[in-house]
Amino acid sequence: MSVLIVIPARHASTRYPGKPLVDLRGASGQARSLIRRSWDAAMAVSGVDRVVVATDDTRIRDHAEGFGAEVVMTSTACRNGTERCAEAVANLGLLPEIVVNLQGDAPLTPAWFVEDLVAGLRADPASDVATPVLRCTGRMRADLIADRHAGRVGGTTAVFGHDRQALYFSKEVIPFAAGDFGEDDPSPVFHHVGVYAYRPAALAKYAAWDEGRLERLEGLEQLRFLERGRRILCVEVESRGRQFWELNNPEDVPRLEAMMGAMGLD
Repeated sequence: MSVLIVIPARHASTRYPGKPLVDLRGASGQARSLIRRSWDAAMAVSGVDRVVVATDDTRIRDHAEGFGAEVVMTSTACRNGTERCAEAVANLGLLPEIVVNLQGDAPLTPAWFVEDLVAGLRADPASDVATPVLRCTGRMRADLIADRHAGRVGGTTAVFGHDRQALYFSKEVIPFAAGDFGEDDPSPVFHHVGVYAYRPAALAKYAAWDEGRLERLEGLEQLRFLERGRRILCVEVESRGRQFWELNNPEDVPRLEAMMGAMGLD
């Protein structure tokens, strides 16, 4: 097997319990659950051999199987999506070339984000993990800052070196930049898109490591790799006119629905 996409989904989210089963209405008014929309996004990616939903909750399992998804059950001990992906791969008994973690809260992820991500990891054999980053416009940067000022944990930002290797990820808006940027102008801030591509050996090691100090403070699972000295390749992706946001809080539902309406996405 070349590429396996795993969609980790849990019901007992601290910030938004039951999030995978929340309905989102598209441009036509059609309501589909978050996990269904994430599954549809995964199925649109080319060059993928298999897509599975990984969950520890029978409600999510029953709902996902109801729309035709393949589901693998995982334990309640998984602390984050990366651990759940590692357990799912082990339970399936597979050894794919690349495992993609398409987290179940990013239904607006375009197919080319994942395709470019896989291509980037294949082209850089020194990296253990790859993840997409999207340069923020002035409007996106302002939205991230507004979330923080309102006390909401919104999107994640990333900083990386000239070699595209990640230096840090944060739920704060980094790097700091004085002044404002035009709504449609590029800013120096990169929004981290919550998708990962792993080499199976690195994924298996991750599950055996203890939670990292920075990972625990930020609540960002990918920091465990950086704290262990592992390389994370940041692959810059292009929006191509598509808006992107993740569903982190209940307040994000109308934001995502408005985006889908503006883009004509059902």
